[in-house]
Amino acid sequence: MNGFLDKGGLWVLAQNLLTLAVLAVGPMLGNRTWPRGWLALGAILFAIGAVFGVTGVRALGRSRTPFPKPIHDAPLVQAGIYQIVRHPLYSCLIYLSVGWSLFWSSWIALAVSLALAAVLDAKSRREERWLQEKFTGYHSYRQRVRRFIPWIY
Repeated sequence: MNGFLDKGGLWVLAQNLLTLAVLAVGPMLGNRTWPRGWLALGAILFAIGAVFGVTGVRALGRSRTPFPKPIHDAPLVQAGIYQIVRHPLYSCLIYLSVGWSLFWSSWIALAVSLALAAVLDAKSRREERWLQEKFTGYHSYRQRVRRFIPWIY
């Protein structure tokens, strides 16, 4: 259990519980009565999230881990999607959960999505402290590339 905690396992647990809550709450408590524009926006965000997820997984390769603590011998990935966001897999979860919530017209799922975004933001900050310790070039990378939303945040 200590290894789990040392690698940031509680962040992973919180992330997974909130993600499951969004997935369950959307269809159960959504009413699908919001204007079609919101449903379309939800589908677009969901698609963007899928692209961020697939390209993020491909760029990381064997360096991927659910934990915020990087793998010991993993390189600092700055290519592909990592040129426009530092945390595309966290972005993926945020876009997917907000998109899912809008698609199902669920205020509760949207609120849980915002809680998930807050947890992922905090998790990314912890991860970045570890990355800063591990990679001398991380500070300049962090200055050039935004956290979750390309060129914005």
